[in-house]
Amino acid sequence: MSRFLLPVGLFSILVLVFAVGLNKDPSFVPSPLIGKPVPSFRLARLQHPDQFVTDDDLRGQVSLFNVWATWCVGCRQEHETLNRIAALKDVPIYGLNWKDEVGLASTWLTELGDPYVASGFDGDGKVAIDWGVYGAPETFLVDADGIILYRHISPLTMEIWQTEFVPRINKARGNSG
Repeated sequence: MSRFLLPVGLFSILVLVFAVGLNKDPSFVPSPLIGKPVPSFRLARLQHPDQFVTDDDLRGQVSLFNVWATWCVGCRQEHETLNRIAALKDVPIYGLNWKDEVGLASTWLTELGDPYVASGFDGDGKVAIDWGVYGAPETFLVDADGIILYRHISPLTMEIWQTEFVPRINKARGNSG
């Protein structure tokens, strides 16, 4: 009888582990940067390579930092949402064009619209590594002090914008609504 208890016990533990795992959000990947200052960086601007995007640009007001690339299917899916958010003129969006080709990325923004105040070109991916980027698209919410408040992995939608970002933006600004 006892030789059957061990397999049953192990099976029960395995079922419990799977049950807990199935109830978790698969898109949630914890970030050690939440609550910490944005990593220091300085990148040439995609559209104006003689100018730069730096971590200082992400200070002074609540802003978004969006990691994107032309080879990224999810980035194409979320691009119209980013254009809509930019049109609200509520939060500046800074882009990190990641491991892409300058010509393709510039054409993308010309043809699909440019929601970014500025987009830095991260051809070698070193800045993305400092941000802990797993893949594109990823969007970070940064407060006025340059502290990372939230990270969203996967294409941004207006529903996600309203439910996940807007309340955090209001809180960061000291608004209750």
